[in-house]
Amino acid sequence: MSRRSGILEFAVLGLLRESPMHGYELRKRLNTSLGVFRAFSYGTLYPCLKTLVANGWLIEESGNTPEDALAAPLAGRRAKIVYRLTAEGKEHFEELLSQTGPDAYEDEHFAARFAFFGQTSRDVRMRVLEGRRSRLEERLEKMRASLARTRERLDDYTLELQRHGMESVEREVRWLNELIESERAGRDVKGSATEDTSRGASDGPAPQLSTSGETGGLPRHRDDSRPDPSDDTTT
Repeated sequence: MSRRSGILEFAVLGLLRESPMHGYELRKRLNTSLGVFRAFSYGTLYPCLKTLVANGWLIEESGNTPEDALAAPLAGRRAKIVYRLTAEGKEHFEELLSQTGPDAYEDEHFAARFAFFGQTSRDVRMRVLEGRRSRLEERLEKMRASLARTRERLDDYTLELQRHGMESVEREVRWLNELIESERAGRDVKGSATEDTSRGASDGPAPQLSTSGETGGLPRHRDDSRPDPSDDTTT
């Protein structure tokens, strides 16, 4: 399984943990709530869903009412499929949430992980945030060293582009510093509270980003092909 498909599977499981959805609704949520998935197509999503069903992590159900089920054959329409997370799928997603390996610090994977921080325990959030910060600080050092070596050979526009890239990384490092400090402050206040590990969420105040697009208690950042719904049907 490629890293990119693994990110998509993680996000699909996370969204379906909130509620069952049919494919068109799921695709819309991936686009609007998790911007990193704007480039994913239906041709990518449906094989992913089929894989998750085959693994026993999702089940397919008819999403129509009894009246719709009777009317669909008469109208020549096919019944929509709703995808529902199984108990095994929920357990697998919670296992993925607990992982803090190097992949969690990469650009796309970090964005997906961050979107589900509201369902992640505080200690895991801290490890992911600190790992991401360390990764960006390494990247920033390499960018500065490269710029120092090549500055004299670059024209003004290329030089400006490199500076812009460095400033973007610096802004994210500052943002991560704010998040980490917020997490530490929450731990100091609620350090003796017992975390609800069965739900993967902490009791203390902590930065959260809901998949509906609201930021909750996060510090604010300083800078601020439509598919065919008929594809989302049984064969």
